[in-house]
Amino acid sequence: MAPTNLDTAGNLRAMVLQYINQNDVMIFSKTTCPFCKKVKDLFTSLKAPFQALELDKEGNGGQIQDLLKEMTGQGTVPNVFIRGKHLGGNDDTQKAHAEGRLSLLLNPTETSSSYEYDLVVLGGGSGGLAAAKEAASFGKNVAVCDFVKPTPKGTTWGLGGTCVNVGCIPKKLMHQSAVLGDSIRDAKKYGWNVTDSATHEWGELRDAVQNHIGSLNWGYKVALRDQDVTYVNGYAEFIDEHTVKTVNKRGKEKVLKSERFVLATGMRPRYPDIPGLKEYAVTSDDLFSLPYCPNKTLCIGASYVSLECAGFLRGMGLDVTVMVRSILLRGFDQEMADRAGEHMEQHGVNFIRKAVPKKVEKILEGTPGLFRVTYEPTDGGEEQVIECNTILVAVGRDACTKNIGLEKIGVMTNSKNGKVPVVNEQTNIPHVYAVGDIIEGNLELTPVAIQAGRLLARRLYGGKTEQCDYVNVPTTVFTPLEYGSCGLAEEDAIAQYGESNIEVYHSMYQPLEYTVADRDKESCYAKIICNKNDSERVVGLHILGPNAGEVMQGYAVAMKCGATKAHFDSTIGIHPTVSEVFTTLQTTKRSGVSIKAGGC
Repeated sequence: MAPTNLDTAGNLRAMVLQYINQNDVMIFSKTTCPFCKKVKDLFTSLKAPFQALELDKEGNGGQIQDLLKEMTGQGTVPNVFIRGKHLGGNDDTQKAHAEGRLSLLLNPTETSSSYEYDLVVLGGGSGGLAAAKEAASFGKNVAVCDFVKPTPKGTTWGLGGTCVNVGCIPKKLMHQSAVLGDSIRDAKKYGWNVTDSATHEWGELRDAVQNHIGSLNWGYKVALRDQDVTYVNGYAEFIDEHTVKTVNKRGKEKVLKSERFVLATGMRPRYPDIPGLKEYAVTSDDLFSLPYCPNKTLCIGASYVSLECAGFLRGMGLDVTVMVRSILLRGFDQEMADRAGEHMEQHGVNFIRKAVPKKVEKILEGTPGLFRVTYEPTDGGEEQVIECNTILVAVGRDACTKNIGLEKIGVMTNSKNGKVPVVNEQTNIPHVYAVGDIIEGNLELTPVAIQAGRLLARRLYGGKTEQCDYVNVPTTVFTPLEYGSCGLAEEDAIAQYGESNIEVYHSMYQPLEYTVADRDKESCYAKIICNKNDSERVVGLHILGPNAGEVMQGYAVAMKCGATKAHFDSTIGIHPTVSEVFTTLQTTKRSGVSIKAGGC
């Protein structure tokens, strides 16, 4: 069976995977290649149906061959796949036939009755748990394997994955702590008799946050038990296509055989190869349970993790510096990223821009200790140093797909970042699926993983057909001034539609609550990006201001429904709110008219 949309730009990998997934025998071939003819003659003699894609007859055949080399390490044809698994070229295929392995590959003897489980999920994060519980609701026998390898600092945590333990949940709670600090300062101007002696206690916040996380960990275990999902607290590794072996912290092994598998192993922070960094630095995996106040902190990286952590640490009154290699919030709208950074700088966060660390040295022992970081400007200037008590590394994350045996069963991964290419969550091995952050090109967001996991289980066991929609997914960066977005960044809209074909309506605004407190007259900002050639359909929505996440969630529904600028204009805003700014935007960027905040 041949896939659809063969000529759709940007979907080459998905198309190749479709060919591999949808055909028991898939041969990437060339009509002029004698070895390709030998392979096809072999399968014909075995009466084994096959699909052959003749690359010399395809306009993008060269690109497909290059992609196959990236995916398999083989740059020649024929390139043969059987039931999704890469076999190799003509010599490999002929050898497999001579040894009797080819027949076994074409006619697997195991049936679903041979398996202990219908579905085994590797990873106990949001996406994996969602898939497991949904599959169990259809009466399937399901197991979840979850094991958290300690960080270099020895930090570990319970069931629930990154979001619950070392991501969204503790991050938002600590962000709220910083927001409350601003509120305390505002309260005096609102008539409250607040003294200037208010101080922040790191240990008290840390314990409260960890206690809440502990209750969530327990809740997830109870939910699995209530739905008869087997929970295995062990590190899972494939030993063959339908079997994983788990090892718990005591070294005890357990073997699970399953008809299908879902990979939901998530990602972990990346450490650059810099002397002393891994030895002395922490990551977001450690920060939220740190047994001491971080004090003076250097955040290396300008990812959303780095800026969010820098923001709430500064909000607690700590001395914070962010070291930026190039740009802030790569992948986000750059105007919004720069505005968020400017606000942080105005409110006491220090930035070292266009610089990279070279080495880290310990100066003094202690909790925290004292460290010296040597860094150099990326423009080639002289090395400089900064001393701090805590170094937080937040320069990106890598997929946890190594050392789980994927190479043994032929699941393809990106050699650079470990991510897994899929089509509708299905890998190149038809009975192995993936959800969440580890998917190649996927949005690294908890609600996306949950939605994908649930819908996958419904397709596999509930007779449903709905696919996860990865378009117009709203998100928020919880910097001190929150940044909410949905749809395209302005630069991406220009690239997709052309600058002359988009219209950007924008405005600065001041929340009413800021007026009495005399705060941030020119920091909050909103913009709508429209496709002029499609009745000004809204293709991007961005806001910088308080409660940006709450604002964006509602407008995301409108974007899902195909809202146009006229729909926004005809909607009556709730006054006085932050959210109403989207119903009153009239000034376009191309007009050059001032967008400074006005009165009511």
